[in-house]
Amino acid sequence: MSIIKACIFDLDGVIVDTAVYHYEAWRRLANQLGFDFTEEQNEELKGISRIESLKIILNWGNLQKDEDEIIALATLKNTWYVEMITKMTPSEILPGAQEFLELVREKGYKTALGSASKNSETILKQIGLFDHFDVLVDGNKVTKSKPDPSVFLVGAEELGIDPSACVVFEDAVAGVQAALAGGMKVVGIGNEKILKGADLVVAGLHEMTIDKLERL
Repeated sequence: MSIIKACIFDLDGVIVDTAVYHYEAWRRLANQLGFDFTEEQNEELKGISRIESLKIILNWGNLQKDEDEIIALATLKNTWYVEMITKMTPSEILPGAQEFLELVREKGYKTALGSASKNSETILKQIGLFDHFDVLVDGNKVTKSKPDPSVFLVGAEELGIDPSACVVFEDAVAGVQAALAGGMKVVGIGNEKILKGADLVVAGLHEMTIDKLERL
């Protein structure tokens, strides 16, 4: 019998894919500052906090900004991003995500969200999955970015479950590293060549089963 008692899910790339909105908003900001960047470069921002993402983008544009300017620019980007996500619908839930969430809850597993996003509550309410989580841990509760394990450790603590009995679902390398650093099992969502170290890698939650979960 599996010792797994809880499932902790990242949001972006696991439950929904808001990367396209982040990309559009960051790119709009970069264009306003006089440069552009590619979708490939945007991949480097996955799982990284807003301020750290902005610093990377400014570096691409060879721009220097002081802390006040950085906060103002990050706030502007977030305003544009929030405008986009408040139009999201349940049709944007990734294949199998809702079904798997409902299945694990039905089987008695606790569920938590562990995301760097400060807008996770807005997104979950827009797509109708807010009540599918026992605990919500995001960028409003935890300041340290993945690969620091804080977001997942706080999730385990709030669920009242030992980290060793938790499995994390993550699509980013930094997230996989964070889960492992927290002493948790981790299921990578995406490419196994990229998500090295994960206990199991699947293309999406549509490929997950209770059997696979219990074998971890």
